[in-house]
Amino acid sequence: MGWEVELIALLQKSPDSFSSMLDKVCSFIGGEMGLLVLVMIVLFCWKKEVGQRLALIIAATTAWFAMIKAVVMRPRPYVEHPDQIKALTPVDAEASTTDVVAQGFSFPSIHSGSIVATCFTLARELKKKWFWILAIALMLLVGVSRVATGNHYPTDVLAGWVLGFAVIGIFELLDRYVHKEWVRYLILLAVTLPGLFFVRTNDYFTALGLLIGVIAAIPFERKFVNFQETRNIWAMVLRVLGAFAIYFALNSLLKMPFGAEFLDSGTLSALLVRSGRYAIILFVIMGIYPKVFPLFEKLGKKNG
Repeated sequence: MGWEVELIALLQKSPDSFSSMLDKVCSFIGGEMGLLVLVMIVLFCWKKEVGQRLALIIAATTAWFAMIKAVVMRPRPYVEHPDQIKALTPVDAEASTTDVVAQGFSFPSIHSGSIVATCFTLARELKKKWFWILAIALMLLVGVSRVATGNHYPTDVLAGWVLGFAVIGIFELLDRYVHKEWVRYLILLAVTLPGLFFVRTNDYFTALGLLIGVIAAIPFERKFVNFQETRNIWAMVLRVLGAFAIYFALNSLLKMPFGAEFLDSGTLSALLVRSGRYAIILFVIMGIYPKVFPLFEKLGKKNG
């Protein structure tokens, strides 16, 4: 719609460097890496079960939104209106802004839906008025930033907010009516896997890998590791830093058997490799890596 293009162009005319920085920060917070940081902090530094649930919700939200995008196929504003709208923070800065596999589609906004699902999950757990206010502020800031950066139309953001709450509703229904955990996992996969037949974007295959990795890691960790929550600050820091060291190391290592040209080709086989890579990374971080946490406790006590 015409008013959406005009609004995006108007927001982008602001020369304020602080606004530009805020847009980038908000894009990071609602993006893959920002949400991964949050999940690791909640999982390893606060409450394990909440972190696991958050990982499931974020992975499912991203995958399901990517499936909707592949059906609607609405181009991003900076792709459809390059003369009026700038790509301030493209999804893939190294790829062409017209590369749909790398940049993805526009409707609905995954950032907006993910931040709603994340904030609502944490707010319900914390039960603090101040966090509800912070959550609403973050939802608004992330949504506006997605418009200002040219990644989404306003209606993409509105739909993202609505569907984000819908995802939370789906998880609530599963918890209420499906009592066996493995059946809930099968339902999540059954809803997600059909995207293999019609989605060809990185975000879907990344999310699919994350979802599979989390689903495999949770029962494995519970049976063979069962790490305990900690209130030792140094141990918390070591847990999170170690998780990201593994993330970056494995991400690079698992790419080595494949050429860069193949990984960037956008073929189904390359995308499946992407899913497999992320599934392995999440399984190792959430399922196997916590085995070393008793060592971190000892180091934390010495530092303390």
